[in-house]
Amino acid sequence: MSSELQRKLDYVNAYRENRLKAAQEILENKDLFDELIAICFSPSDKNNHKACWILEFVAYEELLWLQPHLDFFCSNIKILKDESAIRPIAKVVQLLVKSHYQKAENSILLSEENLQELIEISFDWLITDVKVATKAYSIRTLYLLGNHYDWIHPELKIILEKDFGDHSAAYKAVAKEVLKKIK
Repeated sequence: MSSELQRKLDYVNAYRENRLKAAQEILENKDLFDELIAICFSPSDKNNHKACWILEFVAYEELLWLQPHLDFFCSNIKILKDESAIRPIAKVVQLLVKSHYQKAENSILLSEENLQELIEISFDWLITDVKVATKAYSIRTLYLLGNHYDWIHPELKIILEKDFGDHSAAYKAVAKEVLKKIK
C-alpha cells in the first residue's frame, strides 16, 4: 500500500512550480521528511528521482533537517545511478559543503568521514559520464573543499585542464571560473 507521500510524488512532474508545491508540502509537514530521504536513496522506487527533486528544494529552505541523516545521505549517494536523481543531489552536496565551512551558528556539521565521501563522489561525477549540471556542481563543491584539503585544487586543476576541450560551453564557463580562482 502506498503512503501519502508516495501518492503525492505520483503527481509531481518536472515543472518547477509543481516541484516547489510538493516541497512546500514537505516543509509544512516535517514528519514526511524521513520518508522523503528514504525514497531518495531507493533507486528501485519509481518516484526516486522525484523525491530527489523535492529534497533539493527543501534543502534550500531547511538544510539543517538533513543533519541527523548525514551519515546515511553521504554513504548512500554512490548507489544513485539515474541522472534525474543525481543532479539535484549534487546540488544538495554543494549546499552541505558550503554550509559546513561557513561555521555559522546553524551550519551543517559534516564528519571527516562525510567529507571524504563527498570528495569521492564529487570526483566520481566529475570524471564519469554525467550531465554538465552535475559536473558544474561537483567542480564548485571540489573548489570549496580544496580550500581545506591541500591536494584537491591541484587534482581538480589537472582534470579541468585535461577535459576542457571535450565539454560544452556551460562546463567551460564553470571550469574557467574555478581555474581562475585556483591559480
